[in-house]
Amino acid sequence: MKKGEIYEGTVERVSFPNKGHVRVAGEDSEVIVKNTIPGQNVRFRINKRKAGRLEGQLLCVLLPSPLETEDPVCGLFPQCGGCTYRTIPYEEQLKLKEGEIRFLIGQALIDGGQVRSDGSADYEFEGVKPSPLEKGYRNKMEYAFGDMEKDGELTLGLHKKNSTYDILTADHCQIVHEDFNRILSCVLKFCREQNWTYFHKISHEGYLRHLLVRRASVTGEILVDLVTSSQYPHRKDTGENHDVVKQGLLNVTEDHDVAKQGSLNINEGNIAEEQEILEALCTQLRSLDLEGTLIGVLHTVNDSVADIIRNDRTDLLYGRDYFYEELLGLRFRITPFSFFQTNSRGAEVLYSTAREFLGDVENQTVFDLYSGTGTIAQIIAPVAKEVVGVEIVEEAVEAARENARLNRLDNCRFLAGDVLKVLDEIPEKPDSIILDPPREGIHPKALPKIIAYGVSKIIYISCKPTSLARDLPVFLTHGYRLERIACVDLFPATVHVETVCLLTHS
Repeated sequence: MKKGEIYEGTVERVSFPNKGHVRVAGEDSEVIVKNTIPGQNVRFRINKRKAGRLEGQLLCVLLPSPLETEDPVCGLFPQCGGCTYRTIPYEEQLKLKEGEIRFLIGQALIDGGQVRSDGSADYEFEGVKPSPLEKGYRNKMEYAFGDMEKDGELTLGLHKKNSTYDILTADHCQIVHEDFNRILSCVLKFCREQNWTYFHKISHEGYLRHLLVRRASVTGEILVDLVTSSQYPHRKDTGENHDVVKQGLLNVTEDHDVAKQGSLNINEGNIAEEQEILEALCTQLRSLDLEGTLIGVLHTVNDSVADIIRNDRTDLLYGRDYFYEELLGLRFRITPFSFFQTNSRGAEVLYSTAREFLGDVENQTVFDLYSGTGTIAQIIAPVAKEVVGVEIVEEAVEAARENARLNRLDNCRFLAGDVLKVLDEIPEKPDSIILDPPREGIHPKALPKIIAYGVSKIIYISCKPTSLARDLPVFLTHGYRLERIACVDLFPATVHVETVCLLTHS
C-alpha cells in the first residue's frame, strides 16, 4: 500500500477520539481513517506512511454502519465535521464512547502496573452519564465568515470537514438553541446587504472575521460579539483599503497604540460611519423574536494575522459586556472570552460527579489546579475548609474572584500563574487535589510536584482522555491507584467526552 493510492475497506473498530481501524481485503496492513464509524464500508486515500503505520483520508462512505439508523435532521451533515455520530441513536453513542474509554484506560493501567495476576484491573467503571440535553446543549459558538467557493456569496458558520477555507452557513445547527440560528441568520443577512468582505487568511485583507454568540442555558441571557478587522470600509469589488495593505500596516499585529486608535489609518468619517452601521445591526438584533434575552451586543477588533479570536479592542454597542449563568445553585458572571463549560446542564452532572468522588472534605484544604474561572472550586467551597485555585490566565482568575464575591464565598482564593511555578510559592499543603488541566494534560514537570504532596485523594477531570491515559501511569507508579472512573457526555453527536477519575493513595 503506497501513499496516494485509493482503497476500500470496512471499519472494524474506532479508537478515541475518531480513529477508524480499517482492514482492506487481501492486505495485511491496518489503516487509520478518521471520522468513521464501526461497520462502515469506506473509500479512502493513503496520505501518510510512517514507521509502518498507515493513515488514510476519508473520501466517501460507500455503505453506512448498521449503527446508523437515525435521520441526521441537518442539511450540513456530513459536510460539517462536527457531529460524526449524528446518525447513531444516542444510547449507541454512549456505548461507543464507553468502549473507547475502557480500552484507553485499560492500556494505561497495564502501563502503570495496576493489574491483577489474571490480567484484570480492580477499579469501578461507572459508564458514560448522558447529557441532560441531547440537542441544543451548547452555550457558546464561534462562527467564522467566509465563502464556499472563490468570490462566492458570503457565508457564516462552520468550517467544512477537511477544509481550511470553505465555510458552511450553519443556520440550522442541531447542537445549539434556535436563538443561535436566528442571530446567525440576522447577522449574515445584514452583512450581505452591506456588501462587506470577509478577512482572507492569505492576503490579510477584509473586514468580517467571526461572530461569537453565548447563551446561558439556565438564565437565557445572550451575548453577541461581532469580530472584525480594523479595515473599515472594506466592501466587495470596491478595491478600498488596498493602499493600507500595501503600506504593510496590517502586518503590525503587536502595535497596541494602533489598536487603540480603533482602525488602521482610516479617517474619522469612516469611524463614525462604522459606528452608525453597527448600531443599525444592533437594532435589528434587538428586534429579533428570541426565547432568551439579548443583554449585550459587542464589537471586537482583531488585527491578528492568525485565524483566532483575539481581543485587540472591544466596544460595547448595547447593554452589558457579560452575562450570568447558574450551576448547582451558584451564579456565575461570564465575560465574552472567559472559559466556561459549553454544556451548562451537562457541567452540573460533571461537577456533581467530581464532588461525589471527592467525598467529605469538611475540614480539608483543597487545591483546584488549572481552575479556570473557578467554577468547580466554588462548587466545592461550601463543603470544604478552604479551596485554593491556580490558573495561568489572569482574566479567568479575575472572573473567579468576582464570582466568589458574587456567591459570598470567603473560603476560596485564586492565584494567577503557571501551576508548575505557583506550587513552589504556596505555603499551605493540600489535603486533597482537583486537577482539570487543558486538553494537552498536565505539564510533565508539574506532575512530580503534585505527586510529592502525597494527598490521599486526587480528582482528575479530563476533556481529552488520551492525555489522561498518558498521565495516569505516572500516578500509578508513584503509589496511587485508580478507584473510580466515570464519563460525562457533554458533547452529544460528537466524538468527545469528559472523564472523571478518583485516584487514592494509601
